[in-house]
Amino acid sequence: MFANTVQPNIVSLFSSTNSEPLSLFSQQTDESLAADSFIHFLNDASSLPSPSPPAVLCSIPALDDHDEPNVGYGLHQTVLHIQSPTLRMTFIRSPPHTDPGDRDLGLKHKWLHLQVRNLGRVWSFDIGIVDKMGRRGVVRCSTFQKEPKLAISPVPNAHPVLHLPLSFPQPSSRPLTAWSTITLNLPSLIPHFGTLAGMNQLDDGEGNRHDINHPVTLPVPNVPVPGGTYSHLSYIKIYATCRLRRIWLSDLLPDSQVPWEFELYGA
Repeated sequence: MFANTVQPNIVSLFSSTNSEPLSLFSQQTDESLAADSFIHFLNDASSLPSPSPPAVLCSIPALDDHDEPNVGYGLHQTVLHIQSPTLRMTFIRSPPHTDPGDRDLGLKHKWLHLQVRNLGRVWSFDIGIVDKMGRRGVVRCSTFQKEPKLAISPVPNAHPVLHLPLSFPQPSSRPLTAWSTITLNLPSLIPHFGTLAGMNQLDDGEGNRHDINHPVTLPVPNVPVPGGTYSHLSYIKIYATCRLRRIWLSDLLPDSQVPWEFELYGA
């Protein structure tokens, strides 16, 4: 998608305040849960406009708690609300699934940044990474994962999935805003595939763990895992349930100055 283009130091994949914020994304919802599974733009501070019926917004702890003032917790900006009780069935993805010619982002930046609001529900996102040898892997960050693990699926052509735990600041810490900026150094993720693949136990993606020191027949193919030098980001997928403001990539260190519109400002 961007492999053959000149890539500036900062590339914004998504901004909720753009005129066409999802132009680089496809979206999917759980059609069997019309009231609970939807993707909708609204003002973060007011949660308006409401989604079209029968959709109903889930409760949001920071806004629904009337015991304490929550000044500064919301953003007076349009954001993307992604909601569903079936996390894996509701998401946005770039490149879009609908365009066979855009299967790979081809972005070579070292840092990935996501501005997201914790809605107090389980949440996850996937990124596809590729090394210089063309070996592909998926990094899945989630709030429900307890420890890092590597999942290798027996499904043909499936890529190994590196599961990483993710946590938000505790509500009791009373941050200036309920929003967080998640920053990942993409090249630093590559070695973890090899480290976990070499551990005593492997996960086959179905919740079954196997001790590789004993002679057992594994229902898992010998799938090559990424290693060596990082090449590029192939895709990104954001699942329910969260609110999303911006996704961008950069070659700048996290503490470097970014354009003012990338900063978070509480209401």
